[in-house]
Amino acid sequence: MNNIFTRLMNLALLITISATFGLSEAIPFDTENWEIHAKESRMENYLGRNSLFLKGGHAVVKESEFSDGIIEYDVAFDGTRGFNGVVWRIKDDYNYEKFYIRPHQSGNPDANQYTPVFNGVSGWQLYASGNGFGAPYDYPSNEWIHVKVLVSGSEGEIYIGDMDTPLFFINEMKTGIKSGKVGLVVEVPFLAPAYFSNFSYKNVKDLQLKGSATNEVKPSGTISSWQISNPFKESEINDKYNYLHIEKDLSWQRLNSEVSGITNISRLHSILEKKNTSFAKVTIVSDSEQTKKLNFGFSSRIMIFLNGQLLYSGQDAFLTRDYRFLGTMGYFDDVYLSLNKGENEIWMAISEDLTFRGGWGFQAKIEDQKGIRIYQDE
Repeated sequence: MNNIFTRLMNLALLITISATFGLSEAIPFDTENWEIHAKESRMENYLGRNSLFLKGGHAVVKESEFSDGIIEYDVAFDGTRGFNGVVWRIKDDYNYEKFYIRPHQSGNPDANQYTPVFNGVSGWQLYASGNGFGAPYDYPSNEWIHVKVLVSGSEGEIYIGDMDTPLFFINEMKTGIKSGKVGLVVEVPFLAPAYFSNFSYKNVKDLQLKGSATNEVKPSGTISSWQISNPFKESEINDKYNYLHIEKDLSWQRLNSEVSGITNISRLHSILEKKNTSFAKVTIVSDSEQTKKLNFGFSSRIMIFLNGQLLYSGQDAFLTRDYRFLGTMGYFDDVYLSLNKGENEIWMAISEDLTFRGGWGFQAKIEDQKGIRIYQDE
């Protein structure tokens, strides 16, 4: 009797879900429905299912249009190092939202991650796992795992395995793209492939999420707006102690930092012809000669100039500081500014690593702003 009651309740729940959202049928993996660009791709029977084998590339649903709603799919992998996931609100090949799994980090805080992609540059080093970007999860190998992504405006939820409790809540999707295509991705051609089945998506307006966004507080003293230059090759300033030789060739755009203080240069620029470096500048007006501590983070290399002279250089690219070092960004470094009375110019040359692209940006703050004013040139 209890079994019959349980089945009736499950049926009622299924009918309710169907009436609310509609049931989406899986989209067959064929050339009629999908556009696939990958090192390897094929239809293959895997773990008893007809599935898409994908390695080093992406598969996008043709003519898809997705804004808010539900994306679901099953994925399987063998647990070796790789990056597989789903992309949505695809504007073009260079701008979209992405969630991906790291099977080799199973159980760790960086077992998965949400990240935006701007102008072809992923932000995984800027937007580190945790705090609305990822959560630990233990992945079974060589088993089908169900994944569900809920998208509602700038917020979202990620479900893996357990479809009742979200693994984590996405506080803010960064690209601001309202609508675009959907698809699947397996990155890095020489790393592990993945298998996909039962992919579906459904647009749902006013989708109610179970979680809620946390109120992020801007760090005290954050420099919230910068002038960003056009990109140029990093080699143009290597071993240079000032920037006078290149200053006349620069053009500038204002870019505001995010609440966290992150200034993501890829919001403005792509990396073409190895032009992987931009200057960020700001002016500090000091009431007197004094010293202020500048607390900062960057990805992947930086040179800091004060009043035209090189003050600091450093790098934190993937694997540069330790064989396990991810190159994730935070307020980990300090430099002390010997300010003149009156105007002082800070210039930062920010370079993205051309081998392990994971974020092109920086953050900076001066917590003690007594006796100074910070502004950006128009």
